[in-house]
Amino acid sequence: MANITKKVSWSSRGDESGAAGEETPLLNGSEQSRPLRQQDSARGRPKEIPHNEKLLSLKFESLDYDNIENQLFLEEERRMSFVAFRCLEISRWVICGLIGFLTGLIACFIDIAVEQLAGLKYRLIKENIVKFTEAGGLSISLLLWVALNSFCVMWGSIIVAFIEPIAAGSGIPQIKCFLNGVKVPRVVRLKTLVVKVVGVIFSVVGGLAVGKEGPMIHSGAVLAAGVSQGRSTSLKKDFKIFEYFRRDTEKRDFVSAGAAAGVSAAFGAPVGGVLFSLEEGASFWNQMLTWRIFFASMISTFTLNFFLSIYHNKPGELSNPGLINFGRFESEAMEYNLYEIPLFIAMGAIGGGLGAFFNFLNYWLTIFRIRYVHRPCLQVMEAMLVAAVTATVAFIMIYFSTDCQPLGPDHTEEYPLQLFCADGEYNSMATAFFNTPERSVRSLFHNPTGTYNSLTLGLFTLTYFFLACWTYGLAVSAGVFIPSLLIGAAWGRLCGILLASTTSTASMWADPGKYALIGAAAQLGGIVRMTLSLTVIMVEATGNVTYGLPIMLVLMTAKIVGDYFQEGLYDLHIKLGSVPFLHWEAPATSHWLTAREVMSSPVTCLNRIEKVGTIVDTLSNTSTNHNGFPVVVQVSGDDEPAKLCGLILRSQLIVLLKHKVFVELARSRLTQRKLQLKDFRDAYPRFPPIQSIHVSQDERECMMDLTEFMNPTPYTVPQDTSLPRVFKLFRALGLRHLVVVDDDNRVVGLVTRKDLARYHVGKHGLEELHLAQT
Repeated sequence: MANITKKVSWSSRGDESGAAGEETPLLNGSEQSRPLRQQDSARGRPKEIPHNEKLLSLKFESLDYDNIENQLFLEEERRMSFVAFRCLEISRWVICGLIGFLTGLIACFIDIAVEQLAGLKYRLIKENIVKFTEAGGLSISLLLWVALNSFCVMWGSIIVAFIEPIAAGSGIPQIKCFLNGVKVPRVVRLKTLVVKVVGVIFSVVGGLAVGKEGPMIHSGAVLAAGVSQGRSTSLKKDFKIFEYFRRDTEKRDFVSAGAAAGVSAAFGAPVGGVLFSLEEGASFWNQMLTWRIFFASMISTFTLNFFLSIYHNKPGELSNPGLINFGRFESEAMEYNLYEIPLFIAMGAIGGGLGAFFNFLNYWLTIFRIRYVHRPCLQVMEAMLVAAVTATVAFIMIYFSTDCQPLGPDHTEEYPLQLFCADGEYNSMATAFFNTPERSVRSLFHNPTGTYNSLTLGLFTLTYFFLACWTYGLAVSAGVFIPSLLIGAAWGRLCGILLASTTSTASMWADPGKYALIGAAAQLGGIVRMTLSLTVIMVEATGNVTYGLPIMLVLMTAKIVGDYFQEGLYDLHIKLGSVPFLHWEAPATSHWLTAREVMSSPVTCLNRIEKVGTIVDTLSNTSTNHNGFPVVVQVSGDDEPAKLCGLILRSQLIVLLKHKVFVELARSRLTQRKLQLKDFRDAYPRFPPIQSIHVSQDERECMMDLTEFMNPTPYTVPQDTSLPRVFKLFRALGLRHLVVVDDDNRVVGLVTRKDLARYHVGKHGLEELHLAQT
């Protein structure tokens, strides 16, 4: 038997399984724990559970990625002609086009807003520094820089902390969870999109070590979720279009397209966007979905480039590949030799190690924030503190830097600072710090040899590494893509300079910009652990196919080394959010566990013809939060156990109660028309709570026939099925409930997402996570 550590739950298992008891069965099925409330009181545990990585939250529900094939659904599908199905397919392409177009517009707005506001800030500070360099009083320039950064970040943090906290960060972990089948509250709301867009503008303009590319992925996903439904529940506006797609299965595919469109707009990488959705998020894939997502990505890139070319008075010249313009590398400078391959792999190992260290620091910092910086006012104060420290560190680094470079006639520096350099020279440290992160990355890639000295790059890498680690996780809308690329580009260029200094023929190592590219890929890969998609993104964004193989080798090395020490950053934040995330495969050494030992039992079942009062009482029970109910039928006497005949969801029962679909009232005016799927789609996705449904005492005595609305063919497994087999069936089909039956097709238990997600491989073998209402 495999080594396994038992973790007893701290709260009742009130999940979507339908389990009625408050006891958690032990894994070997040989012992029952005491009632959990008695345990808590006996051990004197506080009501508020301290957060740690061993928790699994009960507040997350699952999405219904498996279609409910009840009679209503089958009748509608059978009535549809071949032409109608073709029209639906065309509608999917139209929606993907709209998603790409709107995502491109949002990206264009963000880019222009950041360019204008950041340019205004840097010009104002530059004029102030020039004024006080000779006259003295540079402390005034420092205070101005700190004040402007703190002011911008303050507003960016306020709207996140007080209005929509889910908009914090890049949003990529939340979108990964959504595509995995987890219903993350408010993650694809219109308010979330507005706060995300405005917040990332303030964050970047505020000078934080952040990027705007990660939030673009979240923004594209939110746009996709809204456009595909043909209405806005936040604005209470229904356009009466795309009603067929108002279900989780269809929305999932469009959200995948939105995420890919966001990547494409950020990096000008349509193929990379498709691979990102496939590698990082999608729980379902097929050939037609690939082409639709690629179409959305292409439209997104084209829209962004078209409007930016008009803005820059270059209509028809689509030269900007995305929000971050890596620029085109010269083919001669970017050639590499076979003897450099081991060096690139070594850089990948360095990136993996540094990425693991970055994730380790951010992991414990995030735990500290969850425990002690959870109030909105404290979150805003911390964000302002980070902004002030970032500006102060940048000013000090620039002030004491002696790295002066000649300012040529064709210089590419946006805001060169002379400071104490001679006339005709500029401070190269200012090129890295006194700029938006995207432009700093571009300068590290393309500036000629000799632009930076080793000390400048070393100090910049060290300081920016810790600033970026401190920044990620603040209550601001921000991403980690660009800071990671900037850190890697700095130490990668440093490696190129050091290699050139070790030999008499510096031309042997060519342009240090190529080492900046390799270092950027290694650092980003070491933090987020992306491989194939990031390779294509880097190749598309730089327009250089030559380095496809080295980048792929670097990213694979970075992932292998990083995974040895620590998980990827997104996976860590998913774990810290206590989300019941299901990976592709079941935990190792779990074959000896069976469905009998992991299922929830006993299960609340409903009769096919059930009393309305019983249904209302079941849904109103506050001790548990049942969302799926097996429907059973008596085959003989009342003493015999009932057999499974279907499955019905809480949301369906709510709609039935709302429309009063009762047997005794079938001939009354309340139910003159037959209930249709449209009634369920109109209530989707915000089904009303049971407390808002009024049922009179007379109506409680009525009966409800569930035959027409239940799923008559739910997926079932025998109770001796192994955990990996249950996991594979559950994960591959996108299930929300899996009924466990005995040899006579009688319900003995129910498997849900939380029943599977609570098992993972820890330091001491297979462990079971705590289930808690966090």
